[in-house]
Amino acid sequence: MSDTGWTQSETPFHKGEIKAQRRVGVDERIGQYANRVIRPYMPDQHREFFHQLPILYLGFTDAEGWPWGTALEGRPGFVTSPDPETLEIRATPSDADIFSLLVEEGMKTGVLGLEMHTRRRNRMNATVSAVRDEGITLKVDQSFGNCPQYIRTRDFSFRSEAEKAALKSVRTTFTSFKSDIVALIEQSETFFVASSAGEDVNDQTGGCDMSHRGGQPGFVKVDGKKLYIPDYLGNFHFNTLGNFELNPKAGLLFLDYDSGDMLQLTGTVEICWSNDGFEHFKGSERGWIFTLEKGQLITNHLSIQWGKGEPSLNSLMTGTWSEAASLKQEEETRNEWKEYEVVDTEEESTTITSFYLKPLEGRALVPFKPGQFLPLQVPAGESGEALVRTYTLSSSPLDESYRISVKKEGVVSTYLHEKIRTGDRLFARSPRGRFYLNTTEDRPAFLIAAGVGITPMMSMLRTALQEGYRTRHMRPITLVHGARCSQARAFYQEISALVKSSNGTVRFASLLTYPAEEEIPGIHYQAQGRVNKEVLLELIPNKSADYYLCGPEEFMQEIYNHLRALGVPDQDIHAESFGPSALKREDGKNANSATSQEALVSFSGADEAHLWTEEEGSLLDFAEKQGLEPSFGCRSGRCGSCAVRLLGGQIRYQEDPEFQPEEGEILLCCARPAAGETEILLDL
Repeated sequence: MSDTGWTQSETPFHKGEIKAQRRVGVDERIGQYANRVIRPYMPDQHREFFHQLPILYLGFTDAEGWPWGTALEGRPGFVTSPDPETLEIRATPSDADIFSLLVEEGMKTGVLGLEMHTRRRNRMNATVSAVRDEGITLKVDQSFGNCPQYIRTRDFSFRSEAEKAALKSVRTTFTSFKSDIVALIEQSETFFVASSAGEDVNDQTGGCDMSHRGGQPGFVKVDGKKLYIPDYLGNFHFNTLGNFELNPKAGLLFLDYDSGDMLQLTGTVEICWSNDGFEHFKGSERGWIFTLEKGQLITNHLSIQWGKGEPSLNSLMTGTWSEAASLKQEEETRNEWKEYEVVDTEEESTTITSFYLKPLEGRALVPFKPGQFLPLQVPAGESGEALVRTYTLSSSPLDESYRISVKKEGVVSTYLHEKIRTGDRLFARSPRGRFYLNTTEDRPAFLIAAGVGITPMMSMLRTALQEGYRTRHMRPITLVHGARCSQARAFYQEISALVKSSNGTVRFASLLTYPAEEEIPGIHYQAQGRVNKEVLLELIPNKSADYYLCGPEEFMQEIYNHLRALGVPDQDIHAESFGPSALKREDGKNANSATSQEALVSFSGADEAHLWTEEEGSLLDFAEKQGLEPSFGCRSGRCGSCAVRLLGGQIRYQEDPEFQPEEGEILLCCARPAAGETEILLDL
C-alpha cells in the first residue's frame, strides 16, 4: 500500500469511468496520478473543510435503484470527523425529504462539500455506518478534491427561528413538469447530480456519487419531460458519466437560493458523446439528456439565506440555450449579409484603428477560430455603393463583439477611418478562413508578423491564453512582430499585458526598424531592424513547431524562404495572404496543372467570345481586360462577391475557395478554364 491507501497497480476507478475516459483519450494520463489524489480516507484539510460548512449535499438510491439528491444543513460545526475514515453529520432530514424514509446502515451515499464563497469543493463516496436520532455517521470509501470551475460565489446567513417558524413547508409530488418547476430549472445556474454505478462493481470503486454542475442561468433546457444538459470541460475523472455508462439513471437536485425551495428529481439518462444536439451550445464538450421518472418539490425547505455572489469566469465562457438557438440560426444563414452596429472604435497606432462590431439585438455572435477573417460591406463606392473587403479579426471568439483592426490604405479602409463612428451600422457575413491557430496542440507555435499582419496574431494570442485558463493547458507561443517605428506599431501595451499574465508560456519580441533616440532596447522594444534570418536563428527551437506568417507579400515570402532554409518542413508553415497574393511554396502547392492553356470565353450579353490564355490569369482579371466591371471584393475566393452563374463549360480553381458559392455558380477571382475545355460561357 502507498501512503494514499492504494497499491501501485490499483485504480480508484471502476470500468464505467475507465470506459468514459477512454472515449476521450485521457485514461492513461488520468491513470498516472489518480491513485495519488483519490484516497480511501480524508486528508486533514478535507476534515477541516467539512467541519466549517453550513450545508452538505448527499446522493443515494432508493429500493428500486433510482438515485436521489438531498441537502442537509446546520450551523458550521454540524459536520465533524473524529478520524480520517469517519464523518459524523449532526442533522436529520425533514419528514418531507425522501432521504428520511430510506437512510439506513449499509446505505451507499455520495457526499459533496461546497464552500461557495471560496469555490472550494471536496467529494466523498461513503457508507452509512450508523443512524441515530441526532444524525448519521459515514465511513469513507473514497475521498478527493474537485476543481473550482463553474461555481458561483455566495455568502450565507441563517433565518431566525421566528422567520423559520413563519414559513410553511409544502411537499408536492409529480411525474411531469409544471410551469413553476420549469421556471425554477431554467433560471438555475447550479444543480447537483446523484448517480450510482449499480451492483456490478466492488465497494472500493463503486457506490454512489454526488456531483455539482454549474453554468449560466439558462444552461439547462426543459422540453416536455426531458432536460438537456451540456457537459463542460472538467477534471476528466468522469465519475458521473462513468456511472451512467453502467447505470443510466440520475437524481437531480435543484435549490432555489432565494426562497429555500428544494426540487428533487429522478429519471433516466442518455449520454450524447458526439455532442449531437449540443453543437451550438458554447463550451459544450458533450451533453446528456435526462428523462423524468418522478420528482417532488419541497417549498421553504432551507433555513439558510444565500447572497447573489459572482459567477465563475469559467461559467461566463459558456452559453445558454437561447444563445444556442440564435447561433444555430446564424450559422444556417452564414453566407447572408447581416447588419452589425459599431459599438466602439479605438486608435491602435498612427495608421491602424480597431472597430468593434456587435450583431443587432436578438442575434448571436457566431464563434470563429483565432486567425479567421470577417467579410465586410462598406458603402465606400463613388456613388455610395457597397464595396466588399475582408478584414482579419483581432478579437477572441470568447469576446462579446467582433474586433477588426484596419490599416488606413485604399478606398475602403480610408472610408472606415474617416467616416465610420460609434453607432453606425455595417453589413458582414459570418467569419471564415483556413488560417487559424489550434490552441489545443502541445508543440510550440511561432507567430511571425509585420505591420498590420499583427491582427490575426492578436486573436491567436488572446484565444490561447483564454483557452489556457479554461483548460488549464497553455500552448507555448512566441510572437515576433516587426514595425517601422513605435508610432506605427499596434497593440504593444495589450501584448505586453498578455505576456505578463501568461506565466512564462508566451515570449514576445518587438522589432523596430527606426526606434526613437529615447527608446531603450529591452524596455520599449527588443531589437532594432527587420525580422530576418538571424532573428529566426535565435528563436528556432530544436523540436518541432508550427509557424504562422502574416504581413506584406514580400515579407511572408522572405520569412518562408528563411524557415525552409533552416529546415522547417513546408507543412509546418502557415501563411495568411492579402488580396490575390499567395505564398509561393517549394513543393508547388499553388501550381495549376489542371487548367487549360487557352479557351474561348463568352459573357452573356456580349457580342463575341474572347480568347483566354493561361497568361491572362483568373477569369476576373480576364473580364476586366475586356472592359467589363464584374463585382468583386477580396480577389482571393474568400468573400463570394464575384460569384456568377456558369452557363457552359467547366472551370478549375487554383486553390479551393473559402467561400462556397451556390450550386451552378463559380467565383471569378480564382477560376480558370479546366484542362481540355475550349469554350466557357458565363452569365454576368
